[in-house]
Amino acid sequence: MEKIIFEYNDFEDNYALESAWAEKKGEYYILKNILFYAPGYSWGDLVRVEDRSGELYVTDLIEESGHSTVRIIFYDEETIKQVTERLINMGCSYEGGNIPTLISVDISPEIDYKPIRDFLEEGEKNEIWSYEEACLAHKID
Repeated sequence: MEKIIFEYNDFEDNYALESAWAEKKGEYYILKNILFYAPGYSWGDLVRVEDRSGELYVTDLIEESGHSTVRIIFYDEETIKQVTERLINMGCSYEGGNIPTLISVDISPEIDYKPIRDFLEEGEKNEIWSYEEACLAHKID
């Protein structure tokens, strides 16, 4: 596994970087993390990188994995454990990051996204969290 770096513009349109673990596959890399900030990529995506002074920067998406990435920011830290258990029971996986109330959720291609989206919508409507579909491969009806 190697670290690869994603370049993106943050919510204030500032240049930013996010690193993630990836596995080399031929001349490309397979993303092995759920991203928190860089949009447009999901777990398992195949990417091209370029070496810049010994650091590997992502330059292109070669092949989508079919996974989707959703980010959730909680208004109350106490609800995170219950919600992550529910998401796991729905077939998702997640990672926690440097912000205690932020999680990034991976939804594999085999999972029906509709019940997950309904759950996310309900939590947002009830002001328990806010969510963002950061990279959506699933079709929405």
